[in-house]
Amino acid sequence: MAVNVINNDDDSALNAAKVALLDVWATWCGPCKMIAPIVEELSEEFAGKVEFFKADAEENPGLAKKLRVMSIPNLVIMKEGKVTARQVGFQGADELRAWLEANI
Repeated sequence: MAVNVINNDDDSALNAAKVALLDVWATWCGPCKMIAPIVEELSEEFAGKVEFFKADAEENPGLAKKLRVMSIPNLVIMKEGKVTARQVGFQGADELRAWLEANI
């Protein structure tokens, strides 16, 4: 399962997903680069349960504003278009896996 890329603030697929994880990041962000392969790994592990998305905060400022993203990396769990959980900053694979399992 791949991580879907959001462009032009188009969050229609994100909002249509029953359960989604959105990774809001930026190219200059070191912790964002560190968390990206973990999110990719989790997308494989949770295939069929969670749809995964990523959005560059600078290329999707409207979406970042709408979701009140103040710091990155910012992981957002959404259920049917509504934010249900948020994780800010770098976390390792085990921590993110436990957080995801607890919130889906």
